[in-house]
Amino acid sequence: MAKAPPEEQLRLLDLQALDSRLNQLQRQAAVVRNNPEIAALQARVATVDGELVKATTELADLERELTRAEDDVQAVVTRLERDEQRLNSGTGTSKDLTALQSEVASLTRRRSDLEDVELDVMERVEQARAAQQEVQQRTDTVRSELTALEAARDAELEALGAQRAEVQVQRDELASTFDAALLGLYEKTLARRGVGAARLFHGKSEGSGMQLSPGDLADISKAAPDDIVMCPDSGSILVRSAEWGH
Repeated sequence: MAKAPPEEQLRLLDLQALDSRLNQLQRQAAVVRNNPEIAALQARVATVDGELVKATTELADLERELTRAEDDVQAVVTRLERDEQRLNSGTGTSKDLTALQSEVASLTRRRSDLEDVELDVMERVEQARAAQQEVQQRTDTVRSELTALEAARDAELEALGAQRAEVQVQRDELASTFDAALLGLYEKTLARRGVGAARLFHGKSEGSGMQLSPGDLADISKAAPDDIVMCPDSGSILVRSAEWGH
């Protein structure tokens, strides 16, 4: 059976307290890092980004359609102005002038139809632009919320990291004061069981949270004060104090 002075075994509880604090800080950091609100906002950002791309694409398509409609109107207006100038000049045969009048009438109707198309596209462009701006505002809002949450997360992780570094220094300093064999046993038990040392108090192991059986307590009572005894349930080193069995 491994041995260590009772006072050295007692100091293992201080080391365990620091290790427990390190584990607690690590768990807290994991919770902060995996904030479900951030994950939900990231999903919302992806959704509104998709909506924004769609709205922007629709707006661009309609703006191109409007440009084509404006060009069609302008082409007819240009030709109409040219024909009207020729008609007003009175040059040409009677047949030519009659044909020109017919073309002017046809172009006038064509311009009216194209202007109706142009007006319809303009209205759709305005609607699409308003829709795109609304999606842009929602996107900006969600992104702003996400940025704020991520900044808060990063600040909290930085604070937890600073605490962990401080506790780690204390832990390393304390660990350096132990006999290598005792520290090795403690750290091996810690790595394997999750708890390296725990107090035995009034017959209860604080490593497992369970009351030891009368047989186990009888075996422990036979051990010398410098004997290292192990918890039969958690496998951790049991640190005995004066009232351990009462």
